[in-house]
Amino acid sequence: MATILVVDDQKSVLYSFQRVFGEEGYRVITAQSAEEAIETVKKSPPDLVIMDIKMPGMDGLEALEIMKGFYPKLMVIIMTAYSTTEKAINAIKLGAYDYIVKPFDNKHLREVVERAIEAKRIMSEVVTFEGEEQETEERIVGSSSGMIEIYKKIGKIAPTEATVLIRGESGSGKELIARAIYHHSFRADRSFMTVNCAAIPEGLLESELFGYERGAFTGADVRRIGKFEQCSGGTIFLDEIGDMSLPLQSKVLRVLQDGTFQRLGGNEIIKTDVRVIAATNRNLEEMVKNGSFREDLYYRLNVVSISIPPLRERKEDIKELVQYFVRRFNKELKRNVKGIASEILKRLEEYNWPGNVRELRNIIQRAMVFCQKDYLSFECIECSDLFEKPASVSSRRDIEESFLNIIDAYLRNGGSVFQEAISTFERLLVKRALELTNGNQVHAARLLDIARNTLRSKIENSKE
Repeated sequence: MATILVVDDQKSVLYSFQRVFGEEGYRVITAQSAEEAIETVKKSPPDLVIMDIKMPGMDGLEALEIMKGFYPKLMVIIMTAYSTTEKAINAIKLGAYDYIVKPFDNKHLREVVERAIEAKRIMSEVVTFEGEEQETEERIVGSSSGMIEIYKKIGKIAPTEATVLIRGESGSGKELIARAIYHHSFRADRSFMTVNCAAIPEGLLESELFGYERGAFTGADVRRIGKFEQCSGGTIFLDEIGDMSLPLQSKVLRVLQDGTFQRLGGNEIIKTDVRVIAATNRNLEEMVKNGSFREDLYYRLNVVSISIPPLRERKEDIKELVQYFVRRFNKELKRNVKGIASEILKRLEEYNWPGNVRELRNIIQRAMVFCQKDYLSFECIECSDLFEKPASVSSRRDIEESFLNIIDAYLRNGGSVFQEAISTFERLLVKRALELTNGNQVHAARLLDIARNTLRSKIENSKE
């Protein structure tokens, strides 16, 4: 359970945060002054501080600077009014994660808080290498020759300021490699921010990276700053950079060349100091040839390159990966699984793994949710076609027949058949995932392989 410290001199604001985020499952503690907040943070740093700028006595900016002085990775969101937006910009320069403008939009507020908690987890959860027995941390697992070479490269690259390009198929662990470089770098006590260039619509990606001025477009009611400005002094990870549009590529190139950019709709030249780590699953050389990726940006990014072999090319690591995931999910799901049936392990090692390590992780996680024994058996894992027992083929056909009967019923009823059937199946999936995880939305979202915000939205829609 994440802990949020809310700092404001108004009791009504503190109560509002306790009510909203207490219902979300967070532990919310409060302070009515900056001085009280500093003492609270000194005793036990929370996962996130949400603090007003304007308070009697010491203001939020001074408190932020003091807090960051003894706890550099502390995540702080500043609350501000329209009249103090410039102070909020200064707060970002002092190391605040983001700022929110009063009056709050609860949906936006939840999103900012969730992103901050996730950013804190990423920065706090040190990525260690295979063989470092720290099961409380995330590990890059594998002792194959390909992975050993990657460990060596990370050791050489991390202490430098070199831009890094990580290449590999989807699910191969590119973000984990980026985080390992960050954690072993001289910038490890500063921010680490991830931007998935493929997941954000093109129109929003520019403002996400570079920010915008008030009035830059319809709905831009207040100046916002982007990730390059927020992350100054730290490291930014541009995932799937091959999906970035050409106009945006030119702005990223400028940052890499001279460390400057302009906010959307602005004329001011902003200076930033960030280390860029980029990743892609696409063939950038081919994209350069066909004109869909800038050649000068390619050379700027490709100062140092790390290529992650797909799981099918390092199958000797599968047993080690399974052991690691079992230990991790034992802790996370409160299970006591001690091993895996040899026949299942054999099939894992024979499979081609188009989804790479992510696919293996999800299969082990699902298996452990269903597992009622102290080892992973066919009963735990038969939900996947790959691991279905030969003897159960007829039962699978029975299941398919049942689905066809349901589909026939929908078709006979007419109306909005397709959407109604999809909505019903989706609602049942969400309901069952919550049942299997005892209502834990984080675990249910992982089981369904969707974002927690998406799951929450689906839960709310099902209540309507």
